[in-house]
Amino acid sequence: MGKIIAIANQKGGVGKTTTTVNLAASLGVLEKKVLLIDADPQANATSGLGINVDEIQIGTYQLMEHTKTAGETIITTSSPNVDLIPAHIDLVAIEIELVDKDEREYMMKKAIGDLRALYDYILIDCAPSLGLLTLNALTAADSVIIPIQCEYFALEGLGKLLNTIKSVQRIHNPELDIEGMLLTMYDSRLRLSNQVVEEVKKHFSDMVFDTIIQRNVRLGEAPSYGESIIKYDASSKGATNYLNMANELLKKNREKV
Repeated sequence: MGKIIAIANQKGGVGKTTTTVNLAASLGVLEKKVLLIDADPQANATSGLGINVDEIQIGTYQLMEHTKTAGETIITTSSPNVDLIPAHIDLVAIEIELVDKDEREYMMKKAIGDLRALYDYILIDCAPSLGLLTLNALTAADSVIIPIQCEYFALEGLGKLLNTIKSVQRIHNPELDIEGMLLTMYDSRLRLSNQVVEEVKKHFSDMVFDTIIQRNVRLGEAPSYGESIIKYDASSKGATNYLNMANELLKKNREKV
């Protein structure tokens, strides 16, 4: 049975989509079968895997509306062992369209339940908000990874996200666990980056991944080529970081690497 992990933070620009795409690619290289679900109307995870968003006709929108089965929305990608349920800008309308439906928080959970048997990991790239799309992802997930950038205001809003997770645990998904907090955009030369690392580890200790994602030019370039960092530059620091993170995730879940 596959594990469903949401990658969530209501703050934008924290490395959430970068983490989803490159963690998926890293797990694929490590011979795990992965499905990435793009649940962000900006569709950056979709374009980041080399898919032309303008050509998307079936994806997360139809999945959430239950007008297509999960199997009908899945497409293959050029990343080994990585499939994708793509997003399109039309996904922005889903929160309005679902608002008066019964059990609207469970639409994604109902749609993807049968996919567990087909994949080792299902990663959900959440929108930078705590709206209905993110709520659906957290209700469907077994756990959540929270990217935190090593910059000023890093902890701002984190309490709100943790309260939302507690609310989901209490009302919709008592099995939801925090997989871990991932420190991103780390620059060892900056005192501020080191202070953020110290603060996060002091407050959350065991909840923080040992792996830290460092600032890396190649990591920033890769999405413009529609490639993961693994495919774009496997020898880069960014690729090494995400492979280390994938290994850490597998060990945490007691899988052989």
